Amino acid sequence: MSARLAVVLLSGGLDSATVLALAVASGYRCHALSVRYGQRHYAELEAAKKIAAALGAVEHRIMSVDLAGIGGSALTDPALAIPEAPTAGIPITYVPARNTLFLALALGWAEVLGSEDIFVGVNAVDYSGYPDCRPEFIESFERLARLATKAGVGGAALTIHAPLVRMSKADIIKTGLRLGVDFASTISCYQADFAGRACGKCDSCRLRSAGFLDAGVPDPTRYA
Repeated sequence: MSARLAVVLLSGGLDSATVLALAVASGYRCHALSVRYGQRHYAELEAAKKIAAALGAVEHRIMSVDLAGIGGSALTDPALAIPEAPTAGIPITYVPARNTLFLALALGWAEVLGSEDIFVGVNAVDYSGYPDCRPEFIESFERLARLATKAGVGGAALTIHAPLVRMSKADIIKTGLRLGVDFASTISCYQADFAGRACGKCDSCRLRSAGFLDAGVPDPTRYA
């Protein structure tokens, strides 16, 4: 029997690289999908290309959505400063509708491929409080996927896999290392420079750094 196909959302960061490694290790033929959405830097997309190749994705595509046209986030609007200290509530780095749109693109591609499996690296433990990273969101989108597609109406059991959703950052790192992920090639920083070097100050950098510390392994991140 041929391996099952899966679409894996791949940002170029630590979490999504680990998810791709998990999907490949589970026997899926993985089609990796990255999105150019108007983010402040594209270094993460270059990282995604390298990660997809290194981890054995059978294909990697970059699609485009203009979330900069919507604005409202420090990740898409250069006029808004990236916070370099913890903030109360949902931070300004939240991108409205980002994961909803990313999953919609993945769903469309999965239907064309004949795949019933989509993998996404959302996490609701060591994260910034984004509402579209919670298990409730994933479960709701899975129900939507089964209602809104020809494949779903025809009886396909479309599944949104979020294997990291309840894992700590340290456990994600340990899992990725066990599966051969080269975390030095991943980029998580919200304001990485053109060379992909991290600022070491933003929320994503702080969570990542704490994860390596808690995992008891050296942090391979390249800092500016």
